[in-house]
Amino acid sequence: MVIFLVIGFIVLAITLSMLLSYELRHQLITLITQLPTRLQKKYQTVAETTHDMTVAISREKTQTHWYVQQWWILISGFLILFSIVLFTVTRPIDPIRVEADYLKHADPQIYTLLNGEVLIPPPEENKELIHAAIVEAIQIERKYRADHGLNEQRFELEALYPDSNPIDRKWNRMNSRYKQRLLMVFKIMKERYNYDLVLLEGYRSPERQNGLSRDSNTTHAKAFQSYHQFGLAADVAFKKGNKIIISERDPWAWKGYQLYGEVAESVGLTWGGRWKTIQDYGHTEYRMPHLNKTPEMAEKLTSE
Repeated sequence: MVIFLVIGFIVLAITLSMLLSYELRHQLITLITQLPTRLQKKYQTVAETTHDMTVAISREKTQTHWYVQQWWILISGFLILFSIVLFTVTRPIDPIRVEADYLKHADPQIYTLLNGEVLIPPPEENKELIHAAIVEAIQIERKYRADHGLNEQRFELEALYPDSNPIDRKWNRMNSRYKQRLLMVFKIMKERYNYDLVLLEGYRSPERQNGLSRDSNTTHAKAFQSYHQFGLAADVAFKKGNKIIISERDPWAWKGYQLYGEVAESVGLTWGGRWKTIQDYGHTEYRMPHLNKTPEMAEKLTSE
């Protein structure tokens, strides 16, 4: 829009100048009328020069017109160089190749495990299915506590996924070193055990992390103490047919969580199901060596 306005202003200024100035109109008309003649002369000059250079490159003129032949070599070299530059600049960027190159240098271990193949994240899951699974899991947990005479205090799932809090279920803010490990787990779980995995939450903002940390039954980690803020952690659930299952009270899901933990640990991830205080069976994280947990590092890792 800005460019359009600038161009329109320039055209308007030129038009007004021509209307107000007889000399300018006269010079412009003269230029237009003489333009075909000038172009014809330029064309004749170029044609004559091209003819002379064509004659000069013949074998008979090697001794007398060698300097002209050098110009042809220079022009050919320039055209080749220009073609290479043009191809490089206009070639579309392949994000998969970029990610593969990044992993090759930043994390040779996962690059070797992938055998050079970069895995593609699945599409974002239907929010209504996830919401229905959360409601069902909360109901199952409440019934289980009531049947076993346990207290009815607010538990982890209720705090993690309230309707009011924004949940990030996209893959773009996960660091590739974790994302590719998690996608490999997704692939193994499907191919080896026929379990489809669903991403419940990946990147988590520091504000959301601080909110969750107010409930000690949910997490003890405050902002920038959790690997979620660094794009190095995620929570998952399972999909069976057209239904998502979160609750570990479901026997099929419980078996899936155990398999999920084994597969995740086999590719170098830490599984929340082995924690001593709060068991988080759908949680995995990549504990990057020598990670400096600062806001600057979080911004760097989630934007790489």
